[in-house]
Amino acid sequence: MSSQPSSQPVSAATPRLARRPRALLIDLAGVLHVGDQAIEGSVAALARLRQAALPLRFLTNTTRSPRRTIVAKLRRMGFDVAEDEIQTAAHAAQQLVRQRGLKPLYVVHPDLAEEMGPSAPAPDAVVMGDMGPYLDYAQLNAAFRLLMAGGHFIAMAKNRYFMEEDGLSLDMGAFVTGLEFSSGVPAEIVGKPAASFFHTALAELGVAPAEAVVIGDDLHDDIGAALAAGIPAILVRTGKFRPGDDADPAIRPDCIADDFAGAVDRLLALD
Repeated sequence: MSSQPSSQPVSAATPRLARRPRALLIDLAGVLHVGDQAIEGSVAALARLRQAALPLRFLTNTTRSPRRTIVAKLRRMGFDVAEDEIQTAAHAAQQLVRQRGLKPLYVVHPDLAEEMGPSAPAPDAVVMGDMGPYLDYAQLNAAFRLLMAGGHFIAMAKNRYFMEEDGLSLDMGAFVTGLEFSSGVPAEIVGKPAASFFHTALAELGVAPAEAVVIGDDLHDDIGAALAAGIPAILVRTGKFRPGDDADPAIRPDCIADDFAGAVDRLLALD
């Protein structure tokens, strides 16, 4: 694994990236790592950010693991990350449930069940995460019936796919969309691409959206969502990145880098 700054080219700076940001929001999977493997140069690049004393938050729509498990995995790969720096869609869902006093039916991965807590005996809302291979028809139908009875629908994310070590895998967006179609109840998304997901992380840091930067690999749910939330964004050509994303006519990142290390090089070169 390289410990040298990346020499990969990046796009020219736009006016919004004319000076160093006051904080960074960094996507995890596909930016820092793929599966259990750190992307080359990313560990050293994060260390350079620590030396520069930039406030950081790490964003993830992963809803299969609690934050402590995510941190343990990152540390095994060599990343210096603290649990309170992780902003997850599951944590955002918990906050919303508490704020509104909802009694949820949790449709979540078994590994996340302990962090979320048990479903209510008489639920009035569906809270859905990515169950992976544990999702079955009976669970989907229970959620459908609750929605048809007037329940609220909260989805931790609505991503189309994600990158695993053996290739792209179907994400929970297909199942959220299916329940929306069948029940007629639109889901309230609490993870990316919801603007509140980004703004909550920045509020904790006391940094305005225009003074931060998002680094992500997903053109729509990282870059497009960040721009819609008023946050400058850098697209990296790793993880979910597909050929042509860097030439999309509708979503124009403020900067494009071949990898996380290249993005860090560009940011640290700013005054």
